[in-house]
Amino acid sequence: MKALALSASPRKDGNSRLLAEAVLEGAASRGHEVELADLSDAVAAPLRDCRTCRQADGACSIGDGYESLLLRQVLPADALVLATPLYWYGIAGQLKIFIDRLFCYLKTGYPGCADVRRRLVGKRLAVVVSSEETYPGSMVGVTAQLQELARYLHHDLVGVVRGVANSRGEVARDPADPLAQAYGLGTRLFEGHVSDHRIDTVRDGVVWP
Repeated sequence: MKALALSASPRKDGNSRLLAEAVLEGAASRGHEVELADLSDAVAAPLRDCRTCRQADGACSIGDGYESLLLRQVLPADALVLATPLYWYGIAGQLKIFIDRLFCYLKTGYPGCADVRRRLVGKRLAVVVSSEETYPGSMVGVTAQLQELARYLHHDLVGVVRGVANSRGEVARDPADPLAQAYGLGTRLFEGHVSDHRIDTVRDGVVWP
């Protein structure tokens, strides 16, 4: 299987990126193919009004690396690792823009929208966040948004790891050892049990056979 990490930090040696790398190391230890992309290299502008912004052939007119990232890296991946620092109690702007601009490729105005829809759904999803604050409530906005994103895209949310850090590399000194947690999450990325029960879900009362 293939796992792609999307790093939303403007720092390429930042703490959330280190957590993403740890997830990928864990996945690689199980024989999976892994790759990391920095959103700052591909996403240069926010979503515009697609009704007036599209080119005549339906393509997006924003001339950055977003389309290549989406079509050549995101869609072929079997799992996505979303890595973000905690900014103002939410995800970093680059990740929000990445999510927003999916709209352009999912609407019928884009000629390949059916293929994008088919290949975007059903992935495994992991989330890693670096936060200066230890307060548990500081993560509520991030987890709520990305849980709903996973639900909307029919992704299996395997887990969320938060590391407490600010200066570069400081996440390695977090006593909770989030790098080890992230590595473990990577080892379970394609193997971990994911359940999301509804009232009519068939259950036998045993989680771990």
